[in-house]
Amino acid sequence: MDKVEEITQKIVEKFERHGVKVNKSEIKKRVDLLLNEFKVPEGEIIRTITNYLIREHGLSKEILFERESPLVKIAEITKPGVWVSVKAKVAQLWDSSSPNVSQVGLIGDETGMIKFVIWAKSGKGEVEEGKSYLFKNVVTDSFQGRMQINVNRFSSIVELEEDISLPPREVSIVGALVSIQQGSGLIQRCSICGRAMIKNSCPEHGKVESYDDLRIKGVLDDGESVYEIILNEENVKSLTGIGLEEAKRIAQEKLDRGAVLSELKSRLLGRYFKVTGTKGGRYILVKEVDFYKPELKEFKLLGEAI
Repeated sequence: MDKVEEITQKIVEKFERHGVKVNKSEIKKRVDLLLNEFKVPEGEIIRTITNYLIREHGLSKEILFERESPLVKIAEITKPGVWVSVKAKVAQLWDSSSPNVSQVGLIGDETGMIKFVIWAKSGKGEVEEGKSYLFKNVVTDSFQGRMQINVNRFSSIVELEEDISLPPREVSIVGALVSIQQGSGLIQRCSICGRAMIKNSCPEHGKVESYDDLRIKGVLDDGESVYEIILNEENVKSLTGIGLEEAKRIAQEKLDRGAVLSELKSRLLGRYFKVTGTKGGRYILVKEVDFYKPELKEFKLLGEAI
């Protein structure tokens, strides 16, 4: 089954479970157009066509989504475009400069962690770090292979008295920075969702206004294993003295945003670091980082990392 057929079948089955007969061939044409012509993500395709069919058939969104929101564990969230409910603890809140996002961060239960986004238009109250909640009727989404949940106006958030357990996830690593990946340096983020822009376009929202940010996506090698890490602006500045404003100045002087990445690579690649951070999907989100000088006996292992 190809991707167009797979998405089409998901949408058809969604409505058939409620006794609503829909035109599969028409849905397939819309899916093909959105997926292959406009490169719309799967979760957004399902939401867009679902909303269209709801209007066409005069259905109630509340009833449709309420019936399709089973209580699941975070580890069970593996596909985008699915309405679920989860009990989870807010592990970390992140800053968002987008007026469209009320809150963004990480939530977790004993089975894993997942990113959450509360859209400003949802009208939901704010959650607090360290507290546990029932996130009811939220929709799953995927970006660069990582799942997340989105809280919208059909969702609800209920504070729980129970304390949801989180998996152990803070790690400390000593190793050599052997690679700085694409998408590092002076980057642009979508003003709506905060995602990194690719060729001046947001993967979710297309051509929109953006803002600058500074980060490094790198690979740390401790001689036995490799770890993918993300250093934010604060981390980068503490190591190099280059913050966001200095990065923008370098880019303006050189007339090249890539000059910032070149400068960071020259200062950091091949150096040893001790990092402490939290495991979020494939990346370790670094909280603390410093240069590290290995003892002589450690060079046998760490030296193999370069």
